[in-house]
Order: sequence, then C-alpha cells, then structure tokens
Amino acid sequence: MITPLSAEIIQSVLSPYKKPEHIYVGYSGGVDSHVLLHLCASLDDLRGKITAVYVHHGLQADASLWAEHCQKIAESLQVNFIELRVDATAVSGESPEEAARNARYAVLKPLVNANEMLMMGQHRDDQMETVLLQLFRGSGLRGLSGMPESAFFGKGLMIRPLLNVSKCDINQYAEDYDLHWIEDPSNQQNDYDRNFLRNDVIPLLKQRWVACDKTVARSARHCAEAQVVVSAVADELFYPVYSHVNKTLCVVQLRAHKSPRQQLIIRHWFQSLGLRMPAQGFVERIQTEVIAAREDSDPILAGQGCFIRRYRDKLYCLKQAEQEPLTDIVWSADKTAVEFTNYRTLSYAPAPAGILYEKWQKAKVTVKFRSGGEKIRLPNRKENHSLKNLFQEAGIPPWERDITPLVYLNNKLAAVGDLWISADFYSEKTNGCVRLFIQNEE
Repeated sequence: MITPLSAEIIQSVLSPYKKPEHIYVGYSGGVDSHVLLHLCASLDDLRGKITAVYVHHGLQADASLWAEHCQKIAESLQVNFIELRVDATAVSGESPEEAARNARYAVLKPLVNANEMLMMGQHRDDQMETVLLQLFRGSGLRGLSGMPESAFFGKGLMIRPLLNVSKCDINQYAEDYDLHWIEDPSNQQNDYDRNFLRNDVIPLLKQRWVACDKTVARSARHCAEAQVVVSAVADELFYPVYSHVNKTLCVVQLRAHKSPRQQLIIRHWFQSLGLRMPAQGFVERIQTEVIAAREDSDPILAGQGCFIRRYRDKLYCLKQAEQEPLTDIVWSADKTAVEFTNYRTLSYAPAPAGILYEKWQKAKVTVKFRSGGEKIRLPNRKENHSLKNLFQEAGIPPWERDITPLVYLNNKLAAVGDLWISADFYSEKTNGCVRLFIQNEE
C-alpha cells in the first residue's frame, strides 16, 4: 500500500499565505513530527528556510538521547536544528500534559517573527482526541472547535498542515520512506486522559464507526464556524460594557442583559484579559455572588487564578498572586525606577511640572505604604486632605489604596503614587521637574 500523503499538502496549506521567510518545525522525534519534517524538507524551495526545533522538557530520562537523534535526522535532511530546554513542572491546578504544552508554547513563541511560521504535526486523530476531551469537560463551542489549522503565534503564524490527515496515512508514509522515529514510553501510560482515549477508547470507537475521526473533525469545523458568529455577537455586546482604562465591566449595563448574554460577555472578558475560559459554575457564581450582590457590599470571588471584585459600578478581575508584605523602600539617586510589588514598578521621568528635579536628587527618597491617618495638601488648595477622603473622591477601589506607593522626600510626604503631588513640593519649571508613573508588569 502506498500512502496518498505527499509534499503537495504542505504546498496546499501554504498557498493562501505570503511565502514565509522562515519555517520552524516542532520536532519531537516521534513519527508525526518526523513525517512533517520529511515532507517540508522534500520541497527544494523550503529546505533552506527550515529549522527543526526540539523542546527538551526534562520529563524523560532519555530526552537528551532523543535530542541527539533529532539533530542527526535534521542534518540528514539538510535542515537547521535547535534544542530548547524548558521547566515543564506542573503548578497547582495544571495537569502534566497542560504544563508541558504551556511550557512548550511559551519557549516557541519568541522564535516566530513577522512573516515566519511554526509548523506542528498534529493530525486528524489528535483533533478527535482534543474534541472528545473538551466534550467530557463540558466545554462550549470554542472548546469543541478543537485545534485550528492556522492561528496567530508569536509575531507570525502557527500552522498544522496534517490536521486533516489520518494517523493511518502518517504511519504508512513513515513506512514507505523507511523513517526512523522515537517511541515515547509515556504514550502507553493510561494515567493521562489523552493516552487513555488514544490507547483504549478510540480504537474501540473505530471498530463501530470506522470514519469517526473524519466525522468528529467535521463537527469541530462546524463548531468553529458557529464560534465565529458567536464571537462577532460577543464583540457587539462586550465593548459597550467594557472600560479600556481599567479593564472593568460596567455592572449596571451588564445587568441590563439577560443571563445567557451576561455569561457571553463575561467569557469574552476573560478572553480579552488573556485568562483561561472560566468554568460554567464559576461564571454563574460571578452572576449570583458578585453582580447581584447589594450595592453597599464588598463581594469577593476567588478562583480561576484571579479575584473577581466589585466597586461602585465596576466589575474587576484581579491577578491572584503571592504577595510579599509591603515594606519601605529607599529609592537611591542612581535609579529611575523601583519595583514596589512583584508586578508593579514606580518610575520618574522629566516633565514641565511636578517635583523639582534638583530637590529630588538632593533628598532622601523613601517609598512607604499607608498605615492610616496620612494627609496631604494639594496645589491650589488651602486645607490638608486625608488620603482616605481623596481616594474615595477619586473612586480608587479599596484594595488599590493599600498598595499605592507613598513617596517621601526627607521623611515628608511628597507624592501619592502617580495621582497627587504635595503643594509643598509641586513646581512648574520647563524641563526642570519630574513626574511619577506606575507601570504594571503583568
């Protein structure tokens, strides 16, 4: 038997795109990625543009030997080769498979520049596994759409040329060309959900429904097409409710929508923030415990790696991260910025109005945090104002107030973050002043 698989599939997949300047091929040494690399290398106009990339996860004892094998294969195919090492240790709430995938994509993304591509060797059976896993997790349309054939990745694209090719055809191609590949022993361990499906469930399904990989893939495409329509509707609903300034949702406008549309907006919000899609139960808790809470309450909902909070008419999604106790910081004169939490930086820059630069340079500058009772007199005002009242007037959420840095010059309060400067230090002198800025490092 001769497989119908040929290099024409690579040419066909590339035809809609501008000719790439470089192609990275994710190459694990397994049969799927080996066949993909072999197909790409068989095209003379591509061979000089290809780099095979082996990601060393450090999870298998033979991983270094596999890297050597991959390098030799790449050399025999006359393509470039690089090895990248990652820490694929799973964190809380992450499966080993998910941790390895996240680590792999994180290290691959910086490689891909504009007009470049990363090719991956997933095939139609992989797509069926993905769709079934998402189905068993209760996923919606986005999850049931499976893996896209192409997607933006890094500054370029990720392409899966074999996504509509069967595993049977890939194996036949490897036999026809006498390819030598690596068999990862962990693939036989049914501890992993995907392996259980691949080894036990899908072979049984194919005994009854021979073409189920085709039909499931077709269903995934239907879901993907429907998701495009839903996403367009979600955009129309989302942006009138969303504030670009602080990435919040307006509670009053959110409440104007019925429950299904609220849920659509919330999911779109999570996507815009780069977070994992929230579970259905978590979305419902946001609705009942936070959105529907009394206006005078301070509801907090933790989960999905974040905190959901409400202040006045805004719904906030806050990073859930370990935070060391805030301590005083001495800001040395040779630094233009200091990190005051594990994800925020306070810096200064020249400005026509602000704190006189020569005063700043000569003073002992200290960054402190609220202990209670602090007051400040603002420019063009006679009275001192408590920070508590100023924060309330400005609509600063309570949780932001305690981590707003207070800047002292020679032990006298000179500025409150990048919000206010004390009248005692405020000046207007072209190019002779500095202003403070807070930058989020998330």
